[in-house]
Amino acid sequence: MRPEEPTLSAENAAPDPAPQQPNQPAAQTAPQASAPQQPGKAPPPRPGGPRPGGPNNRGPQQRGPRGDKPFNPGGTPKLLDVPAFGANKPNARELDKLIEAELAAAMGDFDVTKTVAAAETVQKPQAAGKQPGGGRKVGVVVGVHGNDVFIEVPGGRSQGVLPLQQFEGRKPALGESVEFDIDHYDSANGLLILTREGSAQVVHDWSQVSQHMIVEARVTGTNKNKTGLTVEVAGIKGFLPASQLDLYRVEDITQFVNQRIKVMVVEVNPEERNLIVSRRAVQEREKQVKAEEFWKTVQEGQVRKGIVRSIKPFGAFVDLGGADGLIPASEFSWQRVTDLSEFVKIGQEVEVMLNRIDFEARKIGLSMRALTVSPFEEFCKTTQAGARVRGKVSRIAEFGAFVELAPGVEGLIHVSELSTQRVRRVRDVVSEGQEVLVDVLSIDVAQRRMALSLKRIEQSALDAEDAAEEAEREADALAAAELKANRPVNPNLRGGLGGPIRFEAPPTE
Repeated sequence: MRPEEPTLSAENAAPDPAPQQPNQPAAQTAPQASAPQQPGKAPPPRPGGPRPGGPNNRGPQQRGPRGDKPFNPGGTPKLLDVPAFGANKPNARELDKLIEAELAAAMGDFDVTKTVAAAETVQKPQAAGKQPGGGRKVGVVVGVHGNDVFIEVPGGRSQGVLPLQQFEGRKPALGESVEFDIDHYDSANGLLILTREGSAQVVHDWSQVSQHMIVEARVTGTNKNKTGLTVEVAGIKGFLPASQLDLYRVEDITQFVNQRIKVMVVEVNPEERNLIVSRRAVQEREKQVKAEEFWKTVQEGQVRKGIVRSIKPFGAFVDLGGADGLIPASEFSWQRVTDLSEFVKIGQEVEVMLNRIDFEARKIGLSMRALTVSPFEEFCKTTQAGARVRGKVSRIAEFGAFVELAPGVEGLIHVSELSTQRVRRVRDVVSEGQEVLVDVLSIDVAQRRMALSLKRIEQSALDAEDAAEEAEREADALAAAELKANRPVNPNLRGGLGGPIRFEAPPTE
């Protein structure tokens, strides 16, 4: 039990009231002075007087030798009103809005972005890979030292340097123009580090390898199943799948072993030591760049060279360097083509003419026979309508028969021109491979069409036979008339309706 604290009297609880100030009205202190006091309790403090429990007084809520430590009666603290407490919690979003509004009002028209950009421009003349106005820059080679090529950057305060590796095995000449992009600024050496789009980047360890980076790789071999190639990039081992080796299918992947090729990093994981590269991605990017230039200059009638990439029954696809074109089977030769492999092989370089171009669909029709002399035109120089020529029936259709008169020259005998009699089936008159003599009815050089006829020859033969028979009949009739005219007259014959009969006397002796 704690000893009971002595009750202080009113005299000990509060000092005498301070004298009234001359300017203070008496009405304010009168009610306080006349307030009755309760026994055992200290009177309320007067205005301007010391508070109970002050530094110089000990009240019932003070204990301890110094009198500055509050008394703790113990017990369970009073619970807080949770809803009321949560209601007074500040809203973060509203607070952020208020702060942003105050900051905007304080900054006024001050543009932080432009100020920071200007400061960075002073430290770095060009940001990584970005240049004012967009596009690439063109500089001049001013020196080659070891594996570094120094470029004079137009409008720059310092020179730039390009790795010699990005020139793909050749050494550029002094004064040569080079197109480049600015990668970053080397403040230690005061040089701009340059790069050429599509060129292989120089790496030394895993930390410098990133996705979509173009690097140079050395093919070291094939994997066990020969589904890809093992490569090495600056001592880092990687894998090149066979499907990513070329734009088209490669039958023998061992031909790339011990070669250096330019590839793109498609997957990199330094922790797992996993590196996958693609040569096809580099080729697709280069082809896309070439395609834009190709479609700006391509026109119908141009002659270009290309590589045969695939052969189908209906034609062959040719890579023109910026786009693919199709040579239909009918455009390989003036003669009829049955097997395209007799004319071209995959990988063969061919020269073709651009016959048709669809710029919207980006489709190109090619021709090889357009670059050779048309045998049809040569044939028409020596043969005109009405001539009779010999040929061989090449094929038969329901509407007639095609006759090859010369290599690459065909004409059509319509079913109505096969015979003088009614023809039900073409094969009843002619057959494939049969040699026939035909009459040329008409020639269309522009459309390369020629109309032939067997009927005219047959009709001519019939007409000739009829004429011969008629001539023979006429000759027989003429011969008979001449024979009759030259026949001698028998004087002893009498008859007919001759003139009067005269009797003459016999001569006298």
